[in-house]
Amino acid sequence: MRRILTSDDVRDDVVTRSDVVVVGGGPAGVSAAVAAARTGASVTLLERYAALGGLASGGMVLVLDDMINGSEITVTGVVDEYVERMAKMGLAVYPPEQERYASTETWNTWGRWGTFDFHTHVNPKPICYAVAFDPDGWKRVSNDLVRESGVNLRLHSWFSRPVVDEGRLRGVVCETKSGPQAVMGDVVIDTTGDIDVASRAGAPFIQDSYLTTLVFRLGGVDTDAAERFEQANPKEARAINRKIKRLLGGAWELWWLKTPIPGVVWCNAPHMSGYDGTDPASLTQAEFDARDKISDAVTYVRAHLPGFENSYLVDVAEQMGVRQTRLLEGEYVVTKDDVSTRRHFADSVARGRDYYTPYRALLPKNVDQLLVAGRHYSATPEAQRISREIPPCMAQGQAAGIAAGIAVDKGIPVRDVDPTDIQRGMRNQGADPGDTPSANALLDTATITSEVPA
Repeated sequence: MRRILTSDDVRDDVVTRSDVVVVGGGPAGVSAAVAAARTGASVTLLERYAALGGLASGGMVLVLDDMINGSEITVTGVVDEYVERMAKMGLAVYPPEQERYASTETWNTWGRWGTFDFHTHVNPKPICYAVAFDPDGWKRVSNDLVRESGVNLRLHSWFSRPVVDEGRLRGVVCETKSGPQAVMGDVVIDTTGDIDVASRAGAPFIQDSYLTTLVFRLGGVDTDAAERFEQANPKEARAINRKIKRLLGGAWELWWLKTPIPGVVWCNAPHMSGYDGTDPASLTQAEFDARDKISDAVTYVRAHLPGFENSYLVDVAEQMGVRQTRLLEGEYVVTKDDVSTRRHFADSVARGRDYYTPYRALLPKNVDQLLVAGRHYSATPEAQRISREIPPCMAQGQAAGIAAGIAVDKGIPVRDVDPTDIQRGMRNQGADPGDTPSANALLDTATITSEVPA
């Protein structure tokens, strides 16, 4: 195990300093950086790839969902800004409020956009507020938000090692084409998706695995013809689609969905298990195996599925869709029961579908001045699998950014930030922190009476 670096070790390699350093430019990271900057803090955002967006853009996870509780929209804030801006570009599509209900008609109109409640077991599934979007549109909006907020963005900067002085995180070192570069800050937010920073800084974690996905897009598809065939020949269509899913080795309920680009469809597959998202050898094998499956499936699709006769491969996601690797064991570990019973915490600072994230689940143990946000937050593997969609991760990021800004402004450790101040900051930035529980929430009286400052 490599020795943890201290400030003295990197004194000559420091390229920039800021109040807040965010490591990882995916949806949670951009939300954190923008939110922190809007509090008045100086912010540096580090990203290893050539573009922002993480799994939303590079991983092409092209539907925003898991942000409703019945008819109530629960995830708001920075995610709304993405939707509004992409919609103005013609690169985001979502059903109008009057069409968000269950019927054959609404399913035929909106089902192939992926804008339905996938948690229900009825058919046709209810159409709900969810958003189909374009990956390049996501990158463009990310750039605009970061620039407008005054965030110091450093792309092509791959996190390497944390800088820790006596249990306090002081910054990070990144590998670049110019060699190692240190970026120092008062607060660091880990939004890498795999708690790369927290795990190497000494915070406790567990490691598990779930699905990996390499999605792709096909062009030249006559989506009208394909939908007409499916609606007129449901039994035959189901048989063809089952065969395609087998060739892919697993897929979402609908393996292809429409996108805002006419004739281009998103293929949410292959879904594969047994790969380690932190092991380069395993990830390399996953890339090869996924592309073999994609090639076989596309050949079959052209030959057998009406509307796809002239289809062609547009692109394969730049990033493997890794669902789960390392998970933080923070000051509170969210359980499956917390999520499924909709447990509400007095220190809730972010919301998902109908579940709540306490601030303690963003706080690592053993390391000060560090926050986490995103799919690697403090949760059991079973809880994480049902609470790691992009919108709730963005809400966590926004909450973490606001918490960091408050800590800097007040000159206090992030561990001492009052959750009610974070909740107020979320409200001021147009986000729902979950401070007011919905009618179907289970109130956690223990935290109300003993664990949250008044």
